[in-house]
Amino acid sequence: MPLPRLLRPRLVARAHCDLPCGVYDPAQARIEAESIKAICEKYQASDDPEFRTRSLIIKEQRSELVKHHLWVLWTDYFKAPHFEKYPELHTLFNEATKLAGAGGAKGSADPAVAEQLLTKIGEISKIFWETKQS
Repeated sequence: MPLPRLLRPRLVARAHCDLPCGVYDPAQARIEAESIKAICEKYQASDDPEFRTRSLIIKEQRSELVKHHLWVLWTDYFKAPHFEKYPELHTLFNEATKLAGAGGAKGSADPAVAEQLLTKIGEISKIFWETKQS
C-alpha cells in the first residue's frame, strides 16, 4: 500500500471552531469583569495605600484576562456566518476589548466603567447563546 494512502486520515471531523463546541463561553470574560467591578468598588471604599496598590495590580491582571477571553471568542468561536447574521459583532468586540483595556477598566478604578464592560459582555453573550441554538 502506498505511504500517502496509509497516512491519510480515515475519519475527518468537522467543526466550525477549533474544537467541537462546548469549550467556549463568554461567562469566563463576565466573571473576570465582575471581579474588576468588585475591585473598583473596594478600591473606592479604601484609604489604605497598600490595599489600593494591590487592588490596581489585580484589576489590571483581570482586565488582561477579560481581553484574552473576548479575543478567543472573537477569533476562534465566531465565524463568517455569525458576522453576517450579526453585523454588530465586530463593533461589540472592539468596544468590549477597549473597555477592558487601558482606556477602560484597566486604566480606571471607576465601577461605572466596569459596569459598561459588563453590559458589552452581556450583549456578546446574548448573541453567543443565540448562535448555540441554531
